[in-house]
Amino acid sequence: MVRLEDVANVVLRVPSILVLDLLYKCDVESFTYHLRAKSEDLLFKYKYVIWNMYYLGHIVSTVVLLLPLGHIVQLYLHILTALLLYMGHQISREYLLAESQYGYDYALFLDPPALNRFVTALTSQIIVTTLCAFLMRTRRVWLFSAHLVPLVARACSVSQDAVLTLTTVSMGITGAEVAIFLLMNLFVPYRLARAAYREMAQMTDLYRLLAVGVSLWHSFAVPVLFSVFWFVLFGVQLVSNVGTPTAVQEGLLLYLLTCMSECCASPYSLLGLTFVVSYLALGLLNLCKFYLGGFTALQNHNVMHRGVTEGVTLLLLALQTGLLDMVALQRCFLLFIILFIVLTSTLQSMSEITEPIVLGLGASRNRSVWKHVRGLSMCAFLLLFPGFMAYKISQFFHMDFWLLILVSSCMLTSLQVTGTLLIYCLFMVEVWRGAPLPGLDEVVYYVNGVCRILEFAVALCVVAYGAWESLWGEWSWMGASVIIIHSYCNVWLRAQAGWKSFLLRQEAARKINLLPRASTQQLQEHSDVCAICFQDMTSAVITYCGHFFHGNCLRKWLYVQETCPMCHTSIKQPASTQTTAAHDIHPQPAPPQPHPHHQETAPEHADVHQEEAHGPQGDGVCSLNKKSSQTGCASAPSFLLILIFIHK
Repeated sequence: MVRLEDVANVVLRVPSILVLDLLYKCDVESFTYHLRAKSEDLLFKYKYVIWNMYYLGHIVSTVVLLLPLGHIVQLYLHILTALLLYMGHQISREYLLAESQYGYDYALFLDPPALNRFVTALTSQIIVTTLCAFLMRTRRVWLFSAHLVPLVARACSVSQDAVLTLTTVSMGITGAEVAIFLLMNLFVPYRLARAAYREMAQMTDLYRLLAVGVSLWHSFAVPVLFSVFWFVLFGVQLVSNVGTPTAVQEGLLLYLLTCMSECCASPYSLLGLTFVVSYLALGLLNLCKFYLGGFTALQNHNVMHRGVTEGVTLLLLALQTGLLDMVALQRCFLLFIILFIVLTSTLQSMSEITEPIVLGLGASRNRSVWKHVRGLSMCAFLLLFPGFMAYKISQFFHMDFWLLILVSSCMLTSLQVTGTLLIYCLFMVEVWRGAPLPGLDEVVYYVNGVCRILEFAVALCVVAYGAWESLWGEWSWMGASVIIIHSYCNVWLRAQAGWKSFLLRQEAARKINLLPRASTQQLQEHSDVCAICFQDMTSAVITYCGHFFHGNCLRKWLYVQETCPMCHTSIKQPASTQTTAAHDIHPQPAPPQPHPHHQETAPEHADVHQEEAHGPQGDGVCSLNKKSSQTGCASAPSFLLILIFIHK
């Protein structure tokens, strides 16, 4: 539950960031350029004072922003007390002006209207005085009663001229009290700065400095602080532009984008938008997890699915493209493209969340219809919505290399979801048949292979189009750099990963074909389940160390390790039996051979045993997870490097 202290810690620091944002947007140079004065010396003094006030505003705002919460509360209480005292003097001044216009100088109790006005003013002044004493936590109420002097004089039937003079005197008394208080606390900022410097001087170790930085980050609640600051700016922008004719003509989407672009004109507002986008992406990803798996799915704290990637992507693209230095229209245009990239990255993360859940429903033969409906509906959304986004953005902009990269990102997401749906359908066909499909792992492998080939073809087309546009169109070093990076990350690495996977599969199949097959008699004598999938064995292969496994299970194991799952002996044909035909070899089951690393290597294969526990059906999940780990590094840069050089 959110505490009042946490709320105050954020709310009381927002005004400091607002002041810093206003100071950043303030064009002091232009203001001082248009100043006029009687002489050059006086003009120089004006400029000197204005620039010093400008720098002093930055220093004071930064100091207030970094103050501990207790000191910030005390500062705001003193500011509120000063405002109340000013209001008290204004009440006295307005009352005396009203009395002078009324023109009654005699005893108040003789005139009911005059008495009524006096009682109202006196009650207001007493309330102000009481509030000031309460805020300052003191019983010396007389310290805040200087503005009552004119009212007391009026009650004593003092002349109006004398009462007006007493008004000036009371304001002087209050000013003197404020000056004395400031002089008494003049060295408080110095003492705070000295204490902070002493603490920092003691932290010579880098790790201590990092620990202090992390502690300050959490104590100041930096992401929440800047997010609240940005929402305040955005709300003010929405309210200020809601009645303009441009807001009616633009439409809702363009109106929101215009207001968002107006809230990205300073580093502070850009940092606030970064945290807001990060929180929104995290909310979408958590909503996807909750929709697919309920509350238990929210416990998966994957670092890549925390919204940090989307926020960092927006910040990097905004800095690299010079978003802050653009005019409003250009900033709105570029912000639209950056948000499109961030949304594409979020959809890719949602696809990575959905894929294992949907495949797990098919492989585990889950009978819950509602879970299947939720998984399939999410896949349908991830299949259709990226295509809709690509169609919409192609209508707004002319097709070029940069737009093709954006469209290709949407196509890759749709292709990955298509492969997931095909594998899911294969698993469900096997469930409906009630019997295993022959060669299911081969079919799953070829489905994954076709999807990877199509993804490779999309990346290759993007590179080819970019190279053709650079050679026959407008060539630039920026475009050439992006083409080179895209060629390496999305073409070369994909091809390398695919070829490596193919070679590993071929090598595993060759080793399985060299192993002898167990006869019916050997299976009856063995009378045990496969140690990988824990299913009965109607057919098996025998390793050279004498252990029985399903051929498909052992082949999938060999994708990860080239040793026996039981004793970790290398699966190689012994030198004494290399000249013997494979079908003539009938080794007898032997006890596991002692291995010096058996106890150390067993834990690292525990996850593999669990992945293979579903027999042939687990191949789709296993191979797909391997695919993600091999191509994840290749697909990630496409989101970060799309618009780095787009501002040509």
